[in-house]
Amino acid sequence: MGSYTATIVWERSAGEPFTDGRFGRGHAWSFDGGVNIRASASPHVVPRYSDPAGVDPEEAFVASLSSCHMLTFLYLAAKRGLIVNRYEDTAEGVMSKNETGRFWVSRVTLKPRIDWEGARPDANLVGELHHAAHDECFIANSVRTEVRYEPVE
Repeated sequence: MGSYTATIVWERSAGEPFTDGRFGRGHAWSFDGGVNIRASASPHVVPRYSDPAGVDPEEAFVASLSSCHMLTFLYLAAKRGLIVNRYEDTAEGVMSKNETGRFWVSRVTLKPRIDWEGARPDANLVGELHHAAHDECFIANSVRTEVRYEPVE
């Protein structure tokens, strides 16, 4: 299919300690389309040295799952002749410890709110579309995180 790149850059500030762990976690993500994003460690993980204005890897992971699911859902809905006017998801990831005591994003819950053109399709059909979107989403197929769906009506 394709290959995907991102350039990640971090630099130590002049005079900033490093080996004692007291250094800024802010950094930059650059993508091939020209988008640059301020990124950082999560304030939940490194509160004192993170940049709360930056996107942290955990947030990006949740957004990636949500975005992939949405794009796949929209594609499948269009194939069925259904028209979606708006799709909004407030996705939430949960960090926990695995069986060896390591932290991981164990669950992501997608909470899509969909505005349809005309009458809303039958709930069973919408559920089928979400199930198929999950099965076909490249990102969901790449992770072991549990992905749940709680559609918002």
